[in-house]
Amino acid sequence: MNQPNTQSSDKILMAATKMAQAHGYGGLNVRNLAADVGIKAASLYHHFPSKADLAAAVARRYWEDAASTLNELGKETGDAVESLRQYPDVTFRKSLENSNRMCLASFMNAEYDGLPEIVKAEVRTFADVNVEWLRKTLIAAKIVGSKEAKRRASAIFAAVVGAQLLARGRSDIEMFDMLIDGYRASGLLPK
Repeated sequence: MNQPNTQSSDKILMAATKMAQAHGYGGLNVRNLAADVGIKAASLYHHFPSKADLAAAVARRYWEDAASTLNELGKETGDAVESLRQYPDVTFRKSLENSNRMCLASFMNAEYDGLPEIVKAEVRTFADVNVEWLRKTLIAAKIVGSKEAKRRASAIFAAVVGAQLLARGRSDIEMFDMLIDGYRASGLLPK
């Protein structure tokens, strides 16, 4: 993809991410996005040739940022168990704190059947990045062995995404916290 002005592309991606987090792929309106950024719709297509290219770039940046955040979390805590404790807050709770937005991948997964293939691939990568980080961290924390780690990681990811979805539907971040506390009490997440 040819992106002639990186600063403009970044500005477009930031605005598109907010729009997609609030309205999903279907609500990613190119005209409204261009107006938000202060450019003409035709200029937006200069940076991203199609809505699918734009959405794929948004999803790619989202999972890249998530991967970086998760890696930093591991370095900052220096403790796998503590990293697992903080995991729900890192991406999922922060989205809710930001005007009751959803994790981008949650919205796009809900629209999965209607997504262009290039967007689907990026959405799958977000889930893969999270599950792989959880898998490695669960093993490092000695919570499960390598045979059980991927299944447990997938369950944690699905549970945290589900908690975010329920909390957003009620505009109630306390519900997210209550569900995460329940996952800790049941042993899915460490206390």
